Amino acid sequence: MIEVREVRTNKERRMFASFNADMYKDVPQAIPDLVSDEYDNFLPDKNPAFEYCRVKQFLAYKDGKCVGRIAGIINDAANTKWETKRIRFSRVDFIDDYDVSEALFKAVEDWGRSEGLTQIHGPIGFCDMDQEGMLVEGFDTVGMFITIYNHPYYIKHLEKLGFVKDIDWVEYIIKMPEKDDNRLDELSKLVLKRYKLKLIEPKSRKELKPYIPKVFHLLNVCYKDLYGTVELTHAQIMKYYHQFILLINTDYVKLIEDEEGELVGFGLALPSMNNAVKKSNGRLFPFGWYRILRAPYKKAEVLDLYLVGVLPKMQNKGLTAILMHSMTEAARRNNIKYAETGPELETNNQVQALWKHYETKQHKRRRCWIKDL
Repeated sequence: MIEVREVRTNKERRMFASFNADMYKDVPQAIPDLVSDEYDNFLPDKNPAFEYCRVKQFLAYKDGKCVGRIAGIINDAANTKWETKRIRFSRVDFIDDYDVSEALFKAVEDWGRSEGLTQIHGPIGFCDMDQEGMLVEGFDTVGMFITIYNHPYYIKHLEKLGFVKDIDWVEYIIKMPEKDDNRLDELSKLVLKRYKLKLIEPKSRKELKPYIPKVFHLLNVCYKDLYGTVELTHAQIMKYYHQFILLINTDYVKLIEDEEGELVGFGLALPSMNNAVKKSNGRLFPFGWYRILRAPYKKAEVLDLYLVGVLPKMQNKGLTAILMHSMTEAARRNNIKYAETGPELETNNQVQALWKHYETKQHKRRRCWIKDL
């Protein structure tokens, strides 16, 4: 007998927030979320996305033991923007038991129907800064701090429950060049001169600080047509600013301004935080905070590519190549061996065209599923 309960107490919220980290603690490829961040993400006074999202969290129990979790998110802003009637599922984890997965999804689907919605899709979070996409290829490779890891059996469960593919994201591993690429160096100089642009490479967090809100505003513009996106509010921008500023290594922050001083492009990467987060199992205490704050400055072999964006009017002019070249040169100087991309929509040909300049391999794929209610 499976019992599904809506999360209502602080104890249940803590159980929900830590379920993934505990379930996958012995899986080497799985990198846990920060449990404290996950707890805060579902508190209206901590997460500004509640301004336009309605949320319910559920836990599944079998024989008195918690065996699964799921969140349902009704993103009213996304439904208005994309003219849809969808409920999102997010933070879904379950043991390999169809009765458990069926009961969890039924709870979210029933809520969606009661609100007059006609489709369910996911995994997708509050906004595009959340983790999204269920892993469907690449289970033997280590995940990233910003992505979801799940067991392969999740796929069969979703298919049995009637879900089909809506869209996929792909990820690449990129070998860092062992020496300077003169072609890209000359191309970068040519593009900067032709369009009267300035490449800014901040040397400190203090120097970077004024640009962070500008980066998120530019992100809103650059990503506005990507799958499921909604514009980040000012409150959300400030939330992510405070969340990211202490983790940034300025070696891997690159900005481009035009001659009027407008920010027209940005790139952000970090040395992999996997070891620090995994060793702490997503907990900041007692020593997790120290490991995590040190991680961006410790020697690493892998660079995680988080965000790259260029103002639409400046796209297809070589700016993305400038940003990537500058980041990879910094990585080469720091003896980074590989870079790993975050999820890229499989339809995003412009970003994927960048990798023709590098030795690359597409090693992961993740999926957003959809089902009619």
